[in-house]
Amino acid sequence: MAKSKGRVTLPSESNFLSQTKELLERWGADAIRDSDGTKLSDDVKELDAKIYTTYFVARGHNDFAQKHMDECQQAFLMSSYTLATEATVKIEFLKDYFDQQVKADYDHDPKLWWEVYDRTENQLISTDAWYVDQCTDTVIVENCKPFHEYTVSFLAYLIWDPTQMYNHITNDWGDKPHEIPFDVRKQASREYVKDYLKQWLKDNPNTDVVRFTTFFYHFTLIFNNLAKEKFVDWCGYGASVSTEAILAFEEEYGYRLKAEDFVKNGYYNSTFCVPSKQYLDYIDFQQRFVKDRAKELVDLVHEAGKEAMMFLGDNWIGTEPYGKYFPQIGLDAVVGSVGDGATLRLISDIPGVKVHEGRFLPYFFPDTFYEGNDPTLEGIRNWLNARRAIMRKPVDRIGYGGYLSLAYKFPKFVDYIEKVCDEFRTIYDTIQGVTPYCGLKVAILNSWGALRSWHPYMVAHGLYCKQIYSYNGMLESLSGASVDVQFISFSDIMEHGIPSDIDVIINAGDAETAFSGGSVWDDSKLVSMVREWIYNGGGFVGIGEPAAYEKGGHFFQLADALGVDKELGFTLHTDKYFKDVVKSHFITEDIVDEFDFGEGMKNIYALSENTEIIVQSKDEVNLAAHSYGKGRCVYIAGLPYSQQNTRLLMRSMYYAANKEADFKKWYADNLFCEVHVYPSINKYAILNNTNEYQKTKVYDGEGNSVELTLEPGEISWKEISHE
Repeated sequence: MAKSKGRVTLPSESNFLSQTKELLERWGADAIRDSDGTKLSDDVKELDAKIYTTYFVARGHNDFAQKHMDECQQAFLMSSYTLATEATVKIEFLKDYFDQQVKADYDHDPKLWWEVYDRTENQLISTDAWYVDQCTDTVIVENCKPFHEYTVSFLAYLIWDPTQMYNHITNDWGDKPHEIPFDVRKQASREYVKDYLKQWLKDNPNTDVVRFTTFFYHFTLIFNNLAKEKFVDWCGYGASVSTEAILAFEEEYGYRLKAEDFVKNGYYNSTFCVPSKQYLDYIDFQQRFVKDRAKELVDLVHEAGKEAMMFLGDNWIGTEPYGKYFPQIGLDAVVGSVGDGATLRLISDIPGVKVHEGRFLPYFFPDTFYEGNDPTLEGIRNWLNARRAIMRKPVDRIGYGGYLSLAYKFPKFVDYIEKVCDEFRTIYDTIQGVTPYCGLKVAILNSWGALRSWHPYMVAHGLYCKQIYSYNGMLESLSGASVDVQFISFSDIMEHGIPSDIDVIINAGDAETAFSGGSVWDDSKLVSMVREWIYNGGGFVGIGEPAAYEKGGHFFQLADALGVDKELGFTLHTDKYFKDVVKSHFITEDIVDEFDFGEGMKNIYALSENTEIIVQSKDEVNLAAHSYGKGRCVYIAGLPYSQQNTRLLMRSMYYAANKEADFKKWYADNLFCEVHVYPSINKYAILNNTNEYQKTKVYDGEGNSVELTLEPGEISWKEISHE
């Protein structure tokens, strides 16, 4: 059989022609791209492949930026908490920041834009009580209250693009110039980006696809004085602030945003914070602005006869792909980094573009491709995790990035990626556009809803974080599961009710976060609405601290439905009698290893004998189920991603939905394997999700079963029998 080709993008670089031609053939690639730190030579551009060229809109133009330093991008930053031991306190507000990335903005009057707070009293200090020493970057606050803590929130210029800074440090780029980001809301910058792109399009006739990386505003990534990440928020809008933006916002909305609206006690409105009305207004405001400016550039690309692609990363803020304005930009394609199944679905589910491309890992950088390391292991993990999600909703293309010359030194890795490319094309050609079998419809309920589909729990793109993995594991499990997933917000159900086709609602997160909901559960209308829905037959799965808000003698406002609550210390005088664990349960039938609840949750207890305690430790409930009217609830203390926890979640959802009888339709009894079914084309696939041999019994939709053995990572395709 002839080797299939296409749907793969290969990174290349100058002086690497013959090797590029070889891998172009072996991997079946039909497109070539450059990367941050590489350029394509003319001979590579003449190969028989589409040419992607990385295009930086608001960085990498230092000749312009250095002449317009007053148009650098900006952010409100907050100093460290500084203790006043006497009536005057000096706040060295820049000492914790990296001076090559951040400098104070003294072009705009600090008295008009900065804010000093007594954080002990949460009190804004009058501008008459402080002044700035610009020579030492110090704010001096007078008439202080001794042993109160003070901060200053200041407007800063961002003078080094953080992605280029990260790559600069990682790859030891030495004297390579620091790329200065500038703000297209300012007039000279806005005209420059359009004029430059017009000329660039004329100067690059061999470019077929302009790969915008990305548009204007970088996700929030600020470095400390040690040149290490101080804080990062992949969805943060903090680096899109400017005095022009705030004044334009005030003209439209009728109120002035303050420094504290962005700093938020030093939390910087991270995705984990319950969003305020002011912040939601600002997000909408910036998305509309970015949509208009980005469309201007995309239109220029189309007029030049080229395609426009956006990288889902770097300067992507304002172009959130699940936002209501994104389709109006008119992009042809989106490409993003695939760290796991959830990030794959983040890309593949995006509406409003024709082509969805995933950049797989590892990135061809020296932090992975070095002597003595085997990058193939990361490649296998990345592919097997992402492949589950591809079976539900495939991307249209895959690719890699970085220095191809590094990857070429590892033949085993090159061989494995050749296999990945062939397998991807087989999957795509078989199931693209085909609706897979879904046994349930599941809604993820949080403050963000559809806007943050598939990425609500990320601090940075697909990276581990200690207090997130217990929740993000739930999304990772769902990304490749045979269920239909929808993301809804509290405001959605308050305005429109709970969709009638939802089988199970999942609310997962720590108390007071945007994901659990915080004070939204103070609304009796919301609480009674969800209670009624469960009581009438709905299924509810709570993970961590669901519906958590201390009120009325409960911490979990759905405690009566969940059958569990959390002890806060107020009812220690009340004995917790109900500690008997059920001998067996539908939810745990597939368990083969120790339970893993991740961070877990302390002090969860059962409310009555009607609560089925399935797993507990130290008299604390880890896993429980409870009937509530015609409905059911399941409580889970935490859910890191694993094959076992994926099965645990699937069983929890089927149990909550009262659909246990349907669970073994299209089912593999080995939890390290999964079955994906495509009824309209009479095909199904059995996946081995490990790099080891697996034996499994597979049940079809009629209850019939067959045993088979799968090789490491194998997909076995079968025809659906209609006997």
